[in-house]
Amino acid sequence: MGASGARVRAENFSWHHLGREKPSLAGLTFEIPAGQKVLLVGPSGAGKSTLLHALAGLLADEDGRSASGSLEVEGQDPTSLRGVSGLMQQDPEASLVLAKLGDDTAFGPENLGVELEEIWQRVEEAHRAVGLDHLPLDLPTSQLSGGQKQRLGLAGILAMRPRLLLLDEPTANLDPDGVLEVRDAVVAAAQSTGATLLVVEHRIGVWAQQMDRILVLDREGGISHDGPPSQVLAQAGEQLAAQGVWVPGHDPLAGQDFQLPAAGELLLSACDLAVSRQQPGPKEAKAYRKGLAAGQQPSLPLATLAQGINLDLYAGQHLALTGKNGAGKSTLALTLAGLLYPAAGSVSAGPALLVLGAQDQKKPLLPWTRGRLAHPSPHPLAWSASQLTRRLGLVFQNPEQQFICPTVRQELEFSSRQVAKNQGQPLDETQLAQRIEELLEELKLAHLQEANPFTLSGGEKRRLSVATALATAPGLLILDEPTFGQDAQTWAGLVRLIRQLLAQGKAVISVTHDQDYIDALGGASYQLTAAERGRP
Repeated sequence: MGASGARVRAENFSWHHLGREKPSLAGLTFEIPAGQKVLLVGPSGAGKSTLLHALAGLLADEDGRSASGSLEVEGQDPTSLRGVSGLMQQDPEASLVLAKLGDDTAFGPENLGVELEEIWQRVEEAHRAVGLDHLPLDLPTSQLSGGQKQRLGLAGILAMRPRLLLLDEPTANLDPDGVLEVRDAVVAAAQSTGATLLVVEHRIGVWAQQMDRILVLDREGGISHDGPPSQVLAQAGEQLAAQGVWVPGHDPLAGQDFQLPAAGELLLSACDLAVSRQQPGPKEAKAYRKGLAAGQQPSLPLATLAQGINLDLYAGQHLALTGKNGAGKSTLALTLAGLLYPAAGSVSAGPALLVLGAQDQKKPLLPWTRGRLAHPSPHPLAWSASQLTRRLGLVFQNPEQQFICPTVRQELEFSSRQVAKNQGQPLDETQLAQRIEELLEELKLAHLQEANPFTLSGGEKRRLSVATALATAPGLLILDEPTFGQDAQTWAGLVRLIRQLLAQGKAVISVTHDQDYIDALGGASYQLTAAERGRP
C-alpha cells in the first residue's frame, strides 16, 4: 500500500465555537510521531470530535477569534493540505456522497487522481476489510442500515489511503461481531500503510491493547493524561472513571439496583408484521389506509427486510430490539412508530395508549367511538402529528434529523408548545419550565441550554434528542441507539432516567447493540434476522 504516517503537533492550541461561553479546546500541547496509534478519550463534550475536525482541516477561523495557538500536520496548517488526512465522522450519513455503494467508496481516490484500474482494486480491498464485500457495488446507499453506512464511510477513508487516519467512534453503531471486525481492519490498515491513527472512542477496552498511546481530554478541553494505555489505566483508572471515561472493570451503576415493575396494560401490538425500507406510492398508500379504516389487514408489494414479527408491549416494560447490522431494527422501530408502511401485517395501539390525550383532540383523523370518548384509529400509521406526539416519543438514529430550533432550551420546549397550540389550550409555563429544568439537569445539558443544537458533540446531540422525545411525557418511547456517544456518567444518567419512566408505567423500546444497557434495564429482547423470522 506504500504510504507513510503524518506527524501531528499542537502548541497551546485552543478552539472556541461562536456563541459558546467556554472553549471546546483549551491550550492543547502534544506531539504525535508519524505512524503512532493513539486512542483519544474523555467525557462527552470534552472536544474530541472538534480536535479531529481541526486536524482534518475542517475548522476555519473566519473571524480570527475562534482559534489560538498552533496545530500542524506535517508542519503545515491542516486547512492547506489535501489528501493527507482522512476523517470518518460520528454521523455515518455525513460520509455518504454518491448514490451507489461502489461509487461512494471510489469517490475519494478518484478525486485524488488515482488510476481507474487501481481505484476499483482499492474499492474491493476496502469493502473486504470492513465486511461489505457481500453486497453488490451497484446497491443504492439509501438501502443500507446505519451500521452498514458506518462501514461504508470507513471503506471510503481506507480507499484513499491517507497518511493520517482520523476516526470518530468508528464502531459505535456496529453489532458485537462487527466491532471486532472493523477494529481489526483499522489496525491492519494502519500497520500496512504506516499511517498515523487517531481514534475517538468512549469504551476504551475494545481498543486499548491495540494502541500505542492514550490521550485523555478533560471537561475543560485540556489534556489530563497522556501515555501508554497500560500505564495510564494503572495510574489513573479510578480518576478517569470518576470523570466519565469507560474504564474496564468499573460499573457506573454500581450499587444502584433496579427491578422492573409488574407489566401493566397493553400499549402496542405487532401482528405477523413484515417491514421494508421501500415505501408505497400515493395511490397504494391511500388504498392501504382505506383498508385499515375498514378493519382489514392489507399488504403491500414491498421488498421485505424481516417478517413474521409478533410483539406485545405493556406499560412498565422495556423491549430491546437486537440483531446484526442490516437486519431491519431501525426499520422495525420506524414501522412501530407509524412512520413507515409495513409490507404485511399490522401495528395497533391498545386502549391504554389510545386514551392518552384523546379528551383534548379537536378533530381525530379517523375516529373510533368507545362510549362518549372519541379515539383516533388504533393504527399509529393513521395518526396525525399531534396524536403521535402525545402518545409516542421517537428518537431517530441520527439525532440531527429532529432539531429545528436555534437553542437547546427552545428545542425542548417546542413539542409541548405545539401540542398546547393544536389543542387550543393555554400552556402552563411554570410546569413546562420545571419539566425542562429536570431534563437539562438529568441529562447534563444545563450548561448548553442557550447553545445551538448543531454545535453540540455527538453524545450531547443524542441526549438532547432523548430529552425532546420526553418533553411531552408520551406513554411509549422508541429509542434508536440511545447510548451512542455517551461517556460512563452520561450513560448512567440516561439509564436512570429510563428506569424512572418504566417505574411510572411508561414503556420503552430500544434499538441497541449495548449489552450493558440491556442488562441494566432488563425486560424482554427480540432478535431480528434479515429476511427471516425474528426470534423472541
